[in-house]
Amino acid sequence: MIHIPVLRWGEPYKSMDVDKVVHFATGEPLVEVSRANGGLIERDMRHAKRARAVLREFPIAELIKMIKKAADFYVEAELPLGDRTQTPDQFGRMQSATTGLPEHMCRFNMKKNHFVLNQMDKMLDALTRGLDPDILSRGYGVEHRGIPVSYQAQSPVLGLVLPSNSPGVHTLWLPIIPMQVGLVLKPGPQEPWTPFRMAQAFYQAGIPKQAISIYPGLGDVGAAVLASCPRSLIFGGTATVEQYKGNPRVQAHGPGFSKIILGDDEVDNWEKYLDIMADSVFVNSGRGCINCSGIWASRHTREIAEALAERIGPVQPLPPEDPKSSLAAFTVSGQADAISADIDKDVQAAGVHDMTAKFGTRLVKKERCDYLRPTVILCDSPEPAISRKEFMFPFATVVQCPQVKMLEAIGPTLVCSAVTKDKKFQRALIDATHIDRLNIGPIPTIQLNWLQPHEGSIVDFLFRARAFQFDKDMVNV
Repeated sequence: MIHIPVLRWGEPYKSMDVDKVVHFATGEPLVEVSRANGGLIERDMRHAKRARAVLREFPIAELIKMIKKAADFYVEAELPLGDRTQTPDQFGRMQSATTGLPEHMCRFNMKKNHFVLNQMDKMLDALTRGLDPDILSRGYGVEHRGIPVSYQAQSPVLGLVLPSNSPGVHTLWLPIIPMQVGLVLKPGPQEPWTPFRMAQAFYQAGIPKQAISIYPGLGDVGAAVLASCPRSLIFGGTATVEQYKGNPRVQAHGPGFSKIILGDDEVDNWEKYLDIMADSVFVNSGRGCINCSGIWASRHTREIAEALAERIGPVQPLPPEDPKSSLAAFTVSGQADAISADIDKDVQAAGVHDMTAKFGTRLVKKERCDYLRPTVILCDSPEPAISRKEFMFPFATVVQCPQVKMLEAIGPTLVCSAVTKDKKFQRALIDATHIDRLNIGPIPTIQLNWLQPHEGSIVDFLFRARAFQFDKDMVNV
């Protein structure tokens, strides 16, 4: 069996405590992962400054070139994995075997990560709003407008407590190394594969090993990362987001509650937009925070819900190696049961209708895993609790609500695709502070522009802009 060690600033450390990761469908042991503990992380963080110091030995432009090389290593090379090696095909199969995602979705997410790495120069230019990279490196400089500026790194490393639901989430931390900030990663229990493979790709491309630490483990490890790193990202549910709300040290990424809104001026043409609705709900098995979980309109909601249910409701689970497989398995015991029971309870409320019930049982139980088939719920108003819920499979509510009340009723929204030409409504959407990413027009919620920030700018989170003046005899710019 492959053994994956803890990586302490690039150096392998084999812990006495291990977790075995098994194939969700067969129960076959895949890897044995060393388990870190909170005390180990607290001790290692004494050397966190070294991670940024070794990266600052390279110009940012050179680090970007390394990152582009790493992109090809990641998708093409046979790379070290613990005491063995791993080919790209083995990576995809192993990732599928523990996350439950079909293998072709894992390959797609590899391509997505490759694209982000390969376009790193353009990404940093966009995320820094065209700032000369040397200004981030030096900490000061003069903008093209002739204005002196200074940017101060708020942490030598970025800590990340990563999830297991979708490998695509790793795109958020890929720009960190070229900004000369180290990485402290706590992988998701079912998805240790991407952090370890990405680290090896970085090493092969010339990134110093001392810049990256990877600490697999339990909840205490995640807590230690958040407590020890001056800046961290964590992924979790609503309770996680609320726990860290207002904490300047932690950027919490939770459910997206992403939505499609049909304005009164376009709702009569709803059939034209059925494809983007179905794709937004269904692609990537509904696992992402950018998948649509709510479709809002003032009328035609029953017709919309029926048409959407007809489109995705009949889908059945297929083996993960099947290229037509479109549903991800739930590999954590009891998780699918709990979600389905929650939905069954909510659909008992007045004004709530399960439009996919006629296509068969939602919960499909297998010997070692479970599946949840696509579910479309019609809500006659925004009042039922289920109208504000999101789940980790193709699930959506279609909610009837007057346009004048929509923005007040939709609640926090990561991505909102608003299909409307109404200038007044567009203005209200633009001004809505509870919408993070706004699309105006028939744009799927899953369609991202990688040159734009995701839930706040990572640059603004890691670097503080401050006043700066200089005497030409004292400072060379």
